[in-house]
Amino acid sequence: MQVRMLIATHKQYRMPDDRIYLPVFVGDALKKNRPLGFQSDATGINISKENSHFNELTATYWAWKNLNADIIGLNHYRRYFVSKRSLKKSFKYILNERQINELLLNADIVLPVKRNYYIETIESHYSHSHDPKELDAVKTVFAGLSRNYQRALESVLISRSAHMFNMFIMKKADFDQYCTWLFGTLRAIEKELDFDELTGNEQRALGFIAEILMDVWVLANKKTVVECPVQFMESNHWPKKIAVFLVNKFTGSQRRVNTHIN
Repeated sequence: MQVRMLIATHKQYRMPDDRIYLPVFVGDALKKNRPLGFQSDATGINISKENSHFNELTATYWAWKNLNADIIGLNHYRRYFVSKRSLKKSFKYILNERQINELLLNADIVLPVKRNYYIETIESHYSHSHDPKELDAVKTVFAGLSRNYQRALESVLISRSAHMFNMFIMKKADFDQYCTWLFGTLRAIEKELDFDELTGNEQRALGFIAEILMDVWVLANKKTVVECPVQFMESNHWPKKIAVFLVNKFTGSQRRVNTHIN
């Protein structure tokens, strides 16, 4: 089966030379000087102009509407699914076509190993890290969805771990189902948000919300998941992330700091 692994990027960056990997320049409709050889997310049916709200999901949307492949996955330019983590920041262990096919023999979807928050639930962590109005909008929309989806959201929000980054690998049929539900739900949430009131990083709210919605969709549709390590190609900034986490935990909306370090 044909495998295409998207690499969402907003700038020139080193890329793997494996033919299954496709660099997608996100927000291309808003920028100039797309790097040579990178796929634009502004071709065909697209939401490239909305990249400031959707983040890497403009690449996901482009693939949904325009890419013909049997298996589709999404990596970030500095985060990749790997067979094992390495202290060396290289492409040595990024998944190849054979490994991807083998993973999908045992599950519907490949997702990153869950991130654990230990002293917070997903709901409290999101509210401490982002504008609480965003989760209010999510809950308003879900009140009109099926009880199955409502239960799935409740389960995800009380959990202390989640699959993050909007990264995935899945077969085309599941990908189409996921995108149909995801983007329809995000459009409904978008109508509940006033982006004029969301400042700075919170303009990217729809992309952040989507990280939560992946697990909601998986639970509601009883999809089977195999977890895969993610390799960060640069420093993970752990001291800074821990400090930001603690500031947000104990000061909340009074002094919210960006936890999404690019």
